[in-house]
Formats: sequence, C-alpha cells, structure tokens
Amino acid sequence: MRSQSPVDGDAAPWRDPQLPPTARAEALLPLLSLEEKVAQLVGVWVGAEASGEGVAPHQSDMMSEPLDWNSVIRYGLGQLTRPFGTAPVDPVVGARSLAASQAQIVANSRFGIPAQVHEECLTGFAAWRATVYPTPLSWGASFDPELVEAMADRIGRSMRAAGVHQGLAPVLDVTRDYRWGRTEETIGEDPYLVGTTGAAYVRGLEGAGVVATLKHFAGYSASRGGRNHAPVPMGRRELTDVILPPFEMALRLGGARSVMNSYAEIDGLPVAADEELLTGLLRDDWGFAGTVVSDYFSLRFLQTLHGVAERSADAARLALRAGIDVELPTVDTFGTPLVEAVRSGDVDEALIDRALRRVLIQKIELGLLDEGWQELPDDAASLRLDDEISQDVAVRLARESVVLLHNNGVLPLPTGGRVALVGPSADDPMAMLGCYSFPNHVGVHHSEFGLGLDIPSLRDELARRVPLLSHEPGCAITGDDTSGIPAAVAAAAAADVCVLAVGDRAGMFGRGTSGEGCDAADLRLPGVQAELVRAVLATGTPVVVVLMAGRPYALGPEFDAAAAVVQAFFLGQLGGQALAEVLTGAVNPSGRLPVSVPRDGGGMPSTYLSPPLGHRNKVSSIDPTPAYPFGHGLSYTTFEWSDAVVEPANESRDDPAAWPVDGEVRVRITVANTGDRAGAEVVQLYLHDPVAQTTRPVVRLVGYARLPLEPGEAAHVTFGVPADLTSFSGLTGRRVVEPGAVELRFGRSSGETVATLPLRLTGVERQVGHQRELLTSVRVEPLVAVPHSA
Repeated sequence: MRSQSPVDGDAAPWRDPQLPPTARAEALLPLLSLEEKVAQLVGVWVGAEASGEGVAPHQSDMMSEPLDWNSVIRYGLGQLTRPFGTAPVDPVVGARSLAASQAQIVANSRFGIPAQVHEECLTGFAAWRATVYPTPLSWGASFDPELVEAMADRIGRSMRAAGVHQGLAPVLDVTRDYRWGRTEETIGEDPYLVGTTGAAYVRGLEGAGVVATLKHFAGYSASRGGRNHAPVPMGRRELTDVILPPFEMALRLGGARSVMNSYAEIDGLPVAADEELLTGLLRDDWGFAGTVVSDYFSLRFLQTLHGVAERSADAARLALRAGIDVELPTVDTFGTPLVEAVRSGDVDEALIDRALRRVLIQKIELGLLDEGWQELPDDAASLRLDDEISQDVAVRLARESVVLLHNNGVLPLPTGGRVALVGPSADDPMAMLGCYSFPNHVGVHHSEFGLGLDIPSLRDELARRVPLLSHEPGCAITGDDTSGIPAAVAAAAAADVCVLAVGDRAGMFGRGTSGEGCDAADLRLPGVQAELVRAVLATGTPVVVVLMAGRPYALGPEFDAAAAVVQAFFLGQLGGQALAEVLTGAVNPSGRLPVSVPRDGGGMPSTYLSPPLGHRNKVSSIDPTPAYPFGHGLSYTTFEWSDAVVEPANESRDDPAAWPVDGEVRVRITVANTGDRAGAEVVQLYLHDPVAQTTRPVVRLVGYARLPLEPGEAAHVTFGVPADLTSFSGLTGRRVVEPGAVELRFGRSSGETVATLPLRLTGVERQVGHQRELLTSVRVEPLVAVPHSA
C-alpha cells in the first residue's frame, strides 16, 4: 500500500471512492504545480535502446541522452512505457521490479500518484513467456468475434496480473493497399468486419480491467504506394465511409477508453496536429471522454519529419491544441520545452489542464488513486503468462482462421502415403509469428534467452501425423540462392503428395518481408520462392501450396496447377498444430478471406470495396479481378443454401419489399450441411446500391454469421438490418440514408452471390450521425436434420 504523503489525508476528496471520478480529478487538479501537471502527461521508457537498433528508425534521434531516473520522477510520472516489452525478463521478476519502480514514483509524488503502465498486446501480452496468439488478419479470417473477445480477455487478465493498466491494441486500420507492411496488423479490408471484430477485442480487454487503445486514428493504412508513413491522398468520403466506422464501433460497442493518433498526414495535415479530427470529430461529435496518447515519437515528428513545427515547443503546442493528452513513449516535447512555453505564455495552461483532467480521471477509474491500491498485484507472485486456457484459445482461433482456397480432392492428406514437405516456411517456428509478437519484436535482439515458448513448426506437427514425411527447404524466404531447389524438386517427385510452405518472415523496418516498415514493391512472393513453386509444380506430383504470410500474395496462372491452396496469416505459437490438423483432416477448415487474394503481382492492388469502374471493365486493359475474393473459403463438407426471403413475406412478388429509411428489414436464409462431416459455414450478407448520389462500392458487407452444423443439420439464419447501415457520405459530405432501390445479397463471398433480395428504401432522405445503428442483428434457429450425401 502506498505511503501517505504530507498533503494527503483521510479528508482528501481525490481519494474518496464514493465521489465520481470527475469530481475527484477536479479536487486534485488545482493543487498541482505546473511541473507536476506536465509530469502526468508524459511516459518514460527507461529500458529503451538509444543505439538505433531498437524499436524504430529515429529512436536514437529522440533518445540520444540517457534519462536520469530520479530527475524524471521528481514531480511524479504519467506513464511507464513497456517495462515487460523492452527486454526478456522473467514475469515474476518483472512484476516485482515494476512494483519497486511504482513505489519510487509514488514516494516522489506529493499526492502519491502512481504511473499508468502500458504495453503492446496485439498478438498477446508482449512479454517474455506470454502466449502468442494469431495476428489480426487471422482474427478477421475466423469471422468469430466471440472467440476474439475470449482471446482479449485472456490477454487482459495476464496484463492486469502483472501490474499493467493499458494495452496498445487493437489496430483498426482498414487495409487499403496490401503492399503496406502493417497489413498483417489489420483485421481486413472491410470496415464492418474490422469494426465488429475490433469491438469484440475491446470488450475482452476492457472487461479484464485493461484500457484498450485504438490504433491508428486515422488514415494510416491508406498511404500512397503502401509505404509506411507516406502521405495519405484520401478524400473525406473515403475517410468517413471506410476508415472511421471501425473506430466508431469500437468506441460505442466496445467501450474503449483510449485512442492513439496515426502517423499519417491526410491532405497535407499531420493527424498529430489535426484539431478537427482529434477534438472536433472524436470528442465534440462522437463524445469520446477518454485519453488520446501519441504514437511513439509522433510529436517530435511534427518538427523533424513533417516540418509543421519549428521547435519542439511548437510541436507540443500543436499536439496539445489538437487534442493529444499524453506523449509516448518517453518524455520529450512535453517535458522541459512545454513547461518553458507555458511560463513564457506561448502555450495556454488551460490546454495542460484539459489533458491532465482526462489523465487523472482515467487513473481514478483504474483505481490508482484509491487508498487500497498496492504496487504489487495479489497474484503476481504466481504469475504465469502462458497457461493451458490461453493455449486452448490460441489454437482454436488458429484453427478457425485457416482458409482453404482451392482443393481438387487431395486434401485431407491421404493416410499412409509418402508426403514431401518443402519450402522455407515449413520448418521455421518464426513463420508462425507476426512482427508485434514478443519473439519477433524484442526477442530477436536477445537470442541468448531463446524464444521463451514452445513454438512447433509445421514440420514438427506434420511429422507426428504423417509417418512417411520427407523435408527439403528448397530456398530461403529472402535472397536469390536457388541451390536448394533441385533437392526440393527431387523430394516432391518421389512423393505421392507434396506440401509446399512459402510466405513471409515478419520483422521490423526492413528486418523482415512483412511487418512495420517492411513494405513491398509488388505482391509477388519474396525472394526466389515463386521459382521454387514453379519448379515443384512442374514435377506433376499433386502439390498443396500453403501460404504462411502477413499479406495476400498474388496467385497468378502458374498457381492454377496446384492441387490445393491453403492460406494462413501468422497463426501464433500453435499455428503449426492448427495447420497440420487442417491438412490431415483432423480439423475441417472454416476460415474465410478477410482480404482478397490478387491474381496480378503488379503495383496496383485494390480491395473489393470499389465502385463499378474499379472492377473489370472495357475501358482499361488491366483486370483487377482477384484470384480469390474477400469472404472466400472452402470446407471438407458441403453446404446448401435455400429459401432466401424477406420477412414478413411480400404480398406481391413483382414489387421490391418496402424498407423504411428509418426502419429495419429482416431477411432469412436456410443453410444445411449436406456432407458427411461436421463443419462451419460463414453466411455473409452484402448490400448493393445500384443508383446513389455518389458512387458506391458494388457490394459491401453488412452482416455475417459463423454457423457450425453437424452432418444433416440445418438452420434458419435471420439478419435484422437497420436502414442506417445503408448510409454513406452524400453530396454535402453529410451521412445520409437515401431512398431508392437496393439489394441485399446472400453470398459465400463478395464474389459469389447465392440469393438476391430486391428492396426499396422508402421515405425522404434522412441524415444520420454518430448515434446511428451500427450493427445487423443475427438470429439462428436450428431445424430438424436433413438427409446428407454419402
């Protein structure tokens, strides 16, 4: 328990849990000196390297001089940056060390205010020996928000037990260009899928008592050419209709309490200095009352990279005025430069107070100012970050996210046959991990500690299930060495079936082929892997191509000879098990693509959210039709869809059903498992708006349901779609529901429509805002068993 400071006491209202957090913060705020106020608005990263070999480029520019701990905490401290995620540390030892640091911070603060501790947690708590879960692209591929919420709950519980209060996740950027290195961190290319899945993650993390931080607000994923930090040439309609909805959903449906600014500059204005976005939209229009934290070093970048601030104090002023409350990862522009700027009158102290109020309220909500708060959590002494429950969630999510793209009957693998496993990803545990997993993000700099986890490779797991398994890597993921290809070809030629595992190696800033700062010039497989694929396919042996990657790669005509194609997006520490189970038939694949898989590897990728002229047409020689569309995925069983109707049934079959512009329409379809094994179908519902006042995507997702069915089992799936989900940015830029003809299409993917239901939105044009309906409801009614095929 904290020691009582000289100005603290039983009558201190900021300690009274019976008072609202706002009242407690207002009681404390005027008692703080300017230095104490500013100290609450910064983080400190005492463990970060200043060598330039740490987390990011320019890190050494920001941290050229080592920090003196006692000087930094002289007036207290706002945040501690990544005490577990900077270097390998035993979890129990790390928790005790963190508690000791907190005790010092509290002792130095006149009012005994602890620091708020944050960590990365995109694929799990980014700490040594913590469970590594699948990457966000895999969350999207699962189409299972409930399981994503369960994962986030496990992550949050482990963080809270270690003394961490805030997680820098989820990433809600909607993929716009697959060449962007951080595509692996996104949930997909559709805002409804990203929003529903991201909101589920937020509910899990916040439900465990950890502040979820939405990243990266906003526009980061739409950079020109897919280059990290590149300018974003995006109009307001794309921002409003594609980029912003997932953030709205995560705030309203998830309850996130923090937002992190994007590094992006949109139409020439860096987001870190964008008052209209961070205050006008986020707070005034949306009513967000939490904290806005800066992405690492983004305030200094206003001066050094964007050139909109002359001095560090100018950068601090611009950021504060825009609405950023806390500078991360460490004290810089919000330190001495900000104090001096306030004293000189260049920065209004009211801006400091505005940010401080939000910081104090959040700390109070977390219990950090309660009398009973203690530095060391009760269960820290027995802290275990990778337990059986977490592993079970991790492997279930990995299984559900494996996508079977193509299968001519070779899968599941035949029992007893000779199987060749070739390719650079086949026997590499790191091929399972995204760039923000601890082993990739931090562990690569500390190889002497090992991975800290048991991460079986695909070869490890397949060898347990396939007795006659040979292996040849063929080539590396990067480089031009083809000397191993002949051996791989020989192994494939001698086998009954060949499994060819190719893809990415995640890393940071050029240290990988996927990940932050690892952007791609085109969408061809890295290195000489395509040459390996062509050589192995030429053997005539049935080949199962397994793509283990952080982005979709082009599957051009040369891949048409593959007997099967399987897509996996960095499946986490138990991804090898999940893949082996799918390949051998122990698990029926049920994943669906959260991104389209292109056919052309050139530099002009596009997502499915395109108006008619963005698709194949007669006015361009370039055909952007993907090899496999968004939402696509196959199974080892068969599903029959039938009896699509609007409820209640329309009396006239000739006229479209009426759908009031302020109402809801219910549509239903029957789905049956007509195969001989259990499986899960993903029922997808798309909106088509043929005529509108602005161009619209040909189709866009407005509802989905993951539907597990036993053989012969059937169910009615009913979607209740609010008219608000048809809204878009109209001619004036306002979001409107426009009357007129529309269609709701049931589809197995965005490219395969099963049934079309014509409707007519009736009434007058209606303007909607942030309080509009955001979700389509789903109801599943099991039916009696139906006969299934032999």
